[in-house]
Amino acid sequence: MKNKISAELLKGSLKPIVMKLLKENTRMYGYEITQRVEKLSQGKISLTYGALYPILHKLEADGIVITEQENVNNRTRVYYQLTPKGTKKSIEKINELEEFVKTLAILLKPNPSVGLCTT
Repeated sequence: MKNKISAELLKGSLKPIVMKLLKENTRMYGYEITQRVEKLSQGKISLTYGALYPILHKLEADGIVITEQENVNNRTRVYYQLTPKGTKKSIEKINELEEFVKTLAILLKPNPSVGLCTT
């Protein structure tokens, strides 16, 4: 069984992850986003609707995404798409997350050749 990544660790990373997926895929609907995250993370990240939709609604309120409704098999499907402002913001957030991950890697696997502080 794969180890799932805790919601606590993911909390601050979900918005840039969602923005990156929207940037790469033009437009997506909620279920599609959850499935893509699960597939790309090899099952380590399960993005719940309870976590996803507040992010999408916040992005919409901030003018980062727009929605478009489409009728598919007699059901209304809401697609999310980055606005031009959202595309610019997604690049910033993705870069910020990448820098954070690099910094975590340094902290978690310190280089033994770097001198340790002695107090």
